[in-house]
Amino acid sequence: MTFDTSTHTAGLGLWGLLMFVALGVELVLASLAFVYVRRLLALRTLPGADDLNSYQKALRKLRKDEPMTEDEVNLAGRIIDIRRAPLAYTVPAAFMTLGVFYVLGSLEYLHGHQASERTFLGVIPMFTATNLIIQMRKTARLKKRLTKLPAPQPMSGPVTAH
Repeated sequence: MTFDTSTHTAGLGLWGLLMFVALGVELVLASLAFVYVRRLLALRTLPGADDLNSYQKALRKLRKDEPMTEDEVNLAGRIIDIRRAPLAYTVPAAFMTLGVFYVLGSLEYLHGHQASERTFLGVIPMFTATNLIIQMRKTARLKKRLTKLPAPQPMSGPVTAH
């Protein structure tokens, strides 16, 4: 009597079907993320946006209720609006779905055998996506503080004596 020890089966199992569903969702989310990134690249730059860490500085000042210039207020408003957009969440969702696709594909390939560490490498993009979503939500909550700001401080230029 011979036993077939092949890992190949005649059809797809549950994991294989779920993997193809995840692939379809991934294609949709990646396409939407592509459209969103193209829109972001088409935005004009704001004054002060090209400075090193300018976004982080403006958001930090907003979080700590420090006085801000008009350029910093505009910059903080832009980044908050970018991160609040519903289409912005397609980027981390595409990462999440990529991880789901990898895990489901690995489980389908195993055909019931015990999973190894390699199977769960797909969890890494899932954690990354979760972190991105949390950071985007934290920034989006700053919108309330932005609307409560006092009048922006005028830019202080060099003092010249006449």
